Parts: sequence; structure tokens; C-alpha cells
Amino acid sequence: MGADTKALRSRIKSVNSTLHLTKAMGLVASSKIRRATDAMLKGRAYTDALDRAIALLLTSAECKKSPYLQRRGERVRLIVIAGDRGLAGGYNANVFRLLAQTEYDSVVAIGKRACDRFPGGYVSAERFCAADASALAHQLCEQYLRGEFDRLGMISTVYRSMMTQEAELSFLLPLVREEQTGQKSVLFEPDERTVLDAAVPELIAGKIAAAVRESFACEVAARRMAMDSAGKNAKQMIDDLTLAYNRARQSSITQEITEIVAGGDAQ
Repeated sequence: MGADTKALRSRIKSVNSTLHLTKAMGLVASSKIRRATDAMLKGRAYTDALDRAIALLLTSAECKKSPYLQRRGERVRLIVIAGDRGLAGGYNANVFRLLAQTEYDSVVAIGKRACDRFPGGYVSAERFCAADASALAHQLCEQYLRGEFDRLGMISTVYRSMMTQEAELSFLLPLVREEQTGQKSVLFEPDERTVLDAAVPELIAGKIAAAVRESFACEVAARRMAMDSAGKNAKQMIDDLTLAYNRARQSSITQEITEIVAGGDAQ
């Protein structure tokens, strides 16, 4: 019986250590949430403005000749954005599950978990900055124009709410021209196609940067929820183990008293 109580004490101590760890990680995630969501919202606003500008350019018939609108084959290059660390619930698993369902020819990885599978990318999603996005976008646009791939896609995570984040596949190139009616009131110099061809790398850079920021906000939120859930489970486990320990200790004490009484009666 003594061995049972000793084992239970050891397990309670171990689970209690885990509880302290999950609390600490939850606090760290909480401290990052506001900054991450602010960056996400700014990224969304920036890409919305870029989309409106590109939409105006695409109303021009001259822009139909741009190579960024030409549909070619089906060779897909994917930008895959995953987390820097684990312990974030299903965040990384959802990204790689969607990746497994997608046909592609090559991958550019952002985030340590993505680089673990596809080495040579950007190891830190948290530290991925606007300069990184610009360099990557210009490189990808040059490769696209050289015909190294036909479509550019991106797998990232979209923030729905604190409790819901969804992995999503979107395609960045070629651009999709939507038919619009009405006269545009913007004059582009020197001409619409020249401006469009110069603006596309900036559009791609903005979308990549915004997606990384949103994915990071999703990672932080998912980790916060995962740590909260793990903390609740650890508390329940401690309660159950404490109850089992008290019962085992009470049983041991009862047995000792019984043996003492039995020894006294024998005398």
C-alpha cells in the first residue's frame, strides 16, 4: 500500500509541474494576442487597398496583355505558412492536412514546422518581416515570368474567431480579371499595363506579409486555447489523483490500526 501512495504522490507532482508549464505558456500566448491581432488587421487593410488598386487597373483592356493574367499550364508552386512551435492544438496539423489534399510541384516554406518538411525556406513566421515578403515576392514574380511555374498558390490559416481558425488555399497568380461596368475615374501614367506589371510584385508581397501575420495570430490564439484546455485537464487529473491518494492513504491507515488491534488482542 505504501508503494501505491508513493506512486500517486509522484504522479500528482508530475501533473502539477505540467499544470505550471501550461499556465506559463498560456500567459505568454495571451501577452502576444493583442499585438498579433493588431498586425493582422493592419495587414488586411493594406491588402484590401492593394486589391482595389489592382481591380481598377484590370478594367483596362491594355492590361489583358500582361503576362500576369495569362493562363498557362497546371504546374503549381505553393507558399506554405505553418507555425514556429508546436503545442498549438490542431493549427499545424490543419495546414499539413490541406497540403496533403492539394496537388503541387514545389513549395516555399515559412515557419519552422513548414521548414522541417521543406528545408530552405523562412524558419521563423513570427520574425518574417515586410522586407522578407518583398524579397520573396519579387523572386517568385521573376520565376513566374520565366515560366518556372504556372500558378502560385498559398496555404495559410484564416482567423475566424478566438476559438476558430481555418487552413485555407488561395491562388495569387495568375491574376483574375473580373468584368466591371462603368467608366473608371483614375488616370495611370505612363499606362495601365506598365503600372500593373510594376504593382503586381507589391501586391504579392502584401498578400504574403498579411497571410503570415494572420497565420501567426491564429497560432497564438490556438496555443492559448490549447493551453487553457490542457490546464483544465491537468486540474481534473490532479483532483482525481488526490482523491485516489487520500483513499489509498486512508486504507493504509485503517490496515495499520487493524493490525495493531489484532496484535493487542493476541497478547
